[in-house]
Amino acid sequence: MVKFYRILCGIEFGESNHKKVYDCDKKWIKSCYNCGSFSVIRWGIRNEKQRYRCKSCGLMFFWRNDHKKIDNRFGWFVKWIMDRRVYRTLASEMQMSGKSISRLFKIYLAKAPQIVVKSKSKVHLLIDGSYLPNGLCLILYYDHDIRYVQLYRTAKQEKFREIYQDLKALKVLGVEVYSVTCDGHKSILKAVAKVYPNALIQRCLVHVKRQSRAYLSSKPKLQASKELLSLSQQLTYIKTREQCSWWLLSLHNWYQTHMDTLIEESINPQTGKYWFTHDGLHKAYTLIYQAMPHLFTYLDDLEIPSTTNRLESYFKHLKAKLLLHSGLRLEAKRNFIKWYLHFKNNPK
Repeated sequence: MVKFYRILCGIEFGESNHKKVYDCDKKWIKSCYNCGSFSVIRWGIRNEKQRYRCKSCGLMFFWRNDHKKIDNRFGWFVKWIMDRRVYRTLASEMQMSGKSISRLFKIYLAKAPQIVVKSKSKVHLLIDGSYLPNGLCLILYYDHDIRYVQLYRTAKQEKFREIYQDLKALKVLGVEVYSVTCDGHKSILKAVAKVYPNALIQRCLVHVKRQSRAYLSSKPKLQASKELLSLSQQLTYIKTREQCSWWLLSLHNWYQTHMDTLIEESINPQTGKYWFTHDGLHKAYTLIYQAMPHLFTYLDDLEIPSTTNRLESYFKHLKAKLLLHSGLRLEAKRNFIKWYLHFKNNPK
């Protein structure tokens, strides 16, 4: 591949046999591929391309702007990563076969960049994980203030040891966490308590709301379940301390009214085993009760995000793109994720 360098006022730099000169009249002067002479003139158009002829050696040639060609192809690679584009739709636009595009994009994928951690104080960190195809669990550490993924990990599960190592690395690199918003996974809470013991914890309201609906179903028949579902759906609308107090009082009144239904048990007389008769109702209330200490931290500081919705959008779009390119191998998918996060961090 030939490299070109800007040349000012007739002083040339670059390769010996293939040069492009910038003269004092602000015109680009091309050189001959064969002898390097600058006595080059235009010599008609062939196949809709400008042809040139060297006066010194008589060679006729087409000018190859290789670096521009590579830049344009990388632009298609960006669209392949960020847009819903496949080889079949790119083939006609790039004027290349699908196999050629695949070979080219494999080169780009192999050169995936690393994410640079930005040291910062008072960081409002979002931590969440999601399971992708091929059994990959993608864990993101997202700075809510600067809209930047500080760190990521592809693992099999959300394990304490790995999350602890990631948070430790962030702390060493100068990221001072003020608050952490997460889904309440035990591994995340334990790791945050070890590395950032003074960090404020905020449970994601959407996770609590969504999981409660999963336990109760969207159309429960039991009256207690209907009322608890209605209370859980109101979580994301609480913006002030007064609204919070009213909600907590409503939950307390609900518990006093339906306590017998909540703790009702059924027993198998043959085995002696027992279970909660309304298991989904009990699970939903237990979820809300255990999340209570970290449910309304954001009311004391409005800069603390109350949900991890920004990460949910990352996961949703990334899953859709990986599903579109389901033929990628595991290592290629890891590199695809790196490029995706790189472009999301640097949209310009």
